Amino acid sequence: MRMFKTGFAAASFFLIAMTVNAQQKPVTDSEYMAQALSAAPKAVAKGAAVVRANTDGTMRTLREGNNGFTCMVMGTDRMCNDRNAMEFIHAMMKHVAPSNKVGISYMLAGDKGASNTDPYATGKTANNHWVVTGPHIMIFGPPSKELGYSKAQDPDPNKPYMMWAGTPYEHAMIPVAPPK
Repeated sequence: MRMFKTGFAAASFFLIAMTVNAQQKPVTDSEYMAQALSAAPKAVAKGAAVVRANTDGTMRTLREGNNGFTCMVMGTDRMCNDRNAMEFIHAMMKHVAPSNKVGISYMLAGDKGASNTDPYATGKTANNHWVVTGPHIMIFGPPSKELGYSKAQDPDPNKPYMMWAGTPYEHAMIPVAPPK
């Protein structure tokens, strides 16, 4: 995707992914692409770009896209984001306020968990309200806050809820299947 070639890459975001990926068994670019593309519906994955973190934190485009979505693997989590979701994630990793744009991210392979109260937590602790969500989509931007979903710190991950409620990075988590 062009935004990575024009310097948009969120270096800190991908340094985290690179560090986690370095701790796992290396996969070929072909295997990585298949994993990354599994995050989105087939119709979206078909035209999505695929990017991968290099060991120095820079991004390498494995496949150009033509539909505005970019798929990647972050640690063990697979995601496919539209341009606005990529901007949101970039802002979060830079610790700056996100734009007011609405964005969508697919995580149809689910996730391995995250703190529901601390956007920067890297692991489960006794008080960071860790939640594992099965296959889901995320909606970013101010309109997501108007959906009326639960803002509980320990939400039921089988129902829609707001992640990181009360922070600038609050967004809707919408499960589409139970956790595996």
